[in-house]
Amino acid sequence: MKKSIHILGIMCLAAITGLFMSCQSTKVERVDADTVTDVNEYWNDTDVRTVCETLIADCISSNRVAKFSAQYGRQPTVMVGRFYNDSSEHIDTSIIVQKMQAAIINSDVMEFVSSGSQREMLRDEVAQQVDHASIETQKAIANETGADFMLFGSVKSIVQYDDSGKKGVRTYYVSAQLQELGTTKIVWMAENNSIKKVVTRKGLKL
Repeated sequence: MKKSIHILGIMCLAAITGLFMSCQSTKVERVDADTVTDVNEYWNDTDVRTVCETLIADCISSNRVAKFSAQYGRQPTVMVGRFYNDSSEHIDTSIIVQKMQAAIINSDVMEFVSSGSQREMLRDEVAQQVDHASIETQKAIANETGADFMLFGSVKSIVQYDDSGKKGVRTYYVSAQLQELGTTKIVWMAENNSIKKVVTRKGLKL
């Protein structure tokens, strides 16, 4: 008898759960990719876009970048190195690197070459062509364009909340620098690029 009641209870619970789930609905609305959609206070796509556009705009307008072009009669060639996540949360810095790469290419002020892992794949393909491609279409070995500069940086954060935990400030500091390969000279640096978010949490019970 007790076993039957137990089974009946499980069946009723499953039925209620199924009914509740069937009443739920999901609405998805497509918006422009540049639309600001802050669902929480954490690092998001708007922050990435804002940081990358600001940093590259400042970098390409640097006097030293212009001086290089005037001295050598060509655009400087840049590769993007690592951007380190030194913040208090998980940030996929590879997205920052990709945005930086796109901004450099679209700037028409600097040339861009592939990163280390990408170059390895390209080199493997060139090596394969030596054995398998026609002489007319083979690409030459040791014909790569060497980078003049490397761009790299980091993301740091400072998070502060009041005693109630309802009011706070979340600040992200993004640093970047452009260094000359060979001499290791720093030709450009951005240290004051930051994003500050004032956070108000409603209905929080501590």
